[in-house]
Amino acid sequence: MFDALFTPNPITELHVDPLRPLKGVIIGAGQVGLACAYAMLIQNVLDEMVLVDINQERLIGEVMDLEQGMSFVQPTTIKAGTLADAAGADIVILTAGAAQKPGETRLDLVQKNVEILKSLIPDIVSHCPEAILLIVSNPVDVLTYAAWKLSGLPKARVLGSGTVLDSGRFRFLLGRHLGIDPRSLHAYIIGEHGDSEVPFWSEANVAGTPLYYDGMPANERGILDDIFQQTKHAAYEIISRKGYTNYAVGLAVAQIVQAIIRDQNRVFSVSCILDEICGVQDVSLSIPAVVGRTGVNRLLKLSLNDLERDQLKTSAQTLRDVINQIRF
Repeated sequence: MFDALFTPNPITELHVDPLRPLKGVIIGAGQVGLACAYAMLIQNVLDEMVLVDINQERLIGEVMDLEQGMSFVQPTTIKAGTLADAAGADIVILTAGAAQKPGETRLDLVQKNVEILKSLIPDIVSHCPEAILLIVSNPVDVLTYAAWKLSGLPKARVLGSGTVLDSGRFRFLLGRHLGIDPRSLHAYIIGEHGDSEVPFWSEANVAGTPLYYDGMPANERGILDDIFQQTKHAAYEIISRKGYTNYAVGLAVAQIVQAIIRDQNRVFSVSCILDEICGVQDVSLSIPAVVGRTGVNRLLKLSLNDLERDQLKTSAQTLRDVINQIRF
């Protein structure tokens, strides 16, 4: 009876021992990887956490620093290791990659980060064949697609952090303007995690009450348009001031991982592998999806207006054009 809400996403059955400790691996112990580790540690998301990085000496120091706070949080076993130590992991979180520089778009990072993926994916699949693969490195949509192609894993088990953070930024800014806790807002950014992302205004609501963006007076709609522009350019502004973003994405990733590990079936705007979206074939981008223990198990059917559909098609085509240039 709910077929009108969801599009099934083919999944493979995972054989999970409910008594086995929940194990996650973070590949890349830079600012983003460490923020993810810290957020998951203080929220008690995992039982075991393995951090992997090319700079072993620094990695050991970071893990020692985290370990020495263990008397203040719920117990988690933390280890500085290699992908061999990641064997049997439930989830692999990939944050390794070249960092986005001031003035550089996420899409400028494509080929050099695809090369990093090519060096990592064979070992990930070899040591963690049953794991969910969560891509955080940018450009996240393109790298999610590349990771799926390189890994041979089912598309449901490869996803990207996508516009989860963008949607969080969107809700924060909207909530501040409306004087409402952002957790009481339901509003999504869809499409690319980047310059062609799309505000899903037609379904934005507060506790079920629509914002009625299309019916607003021009001056009020202009305020909301400005909020979207602030959302879209937030990362560029932060990078221009401090050189990178890390805290908010760490919190976002912790929530995605928690939904997967604990089979919460929560809706997130994660980057998904799609056969087709708005007429564009074979692409990865963000739409609201149900996320649980098998990865992306269902996709919400979008009720887009004509403008949103055109914008989402443009976003999908932008990503497809970049994917076409990748040297796998």
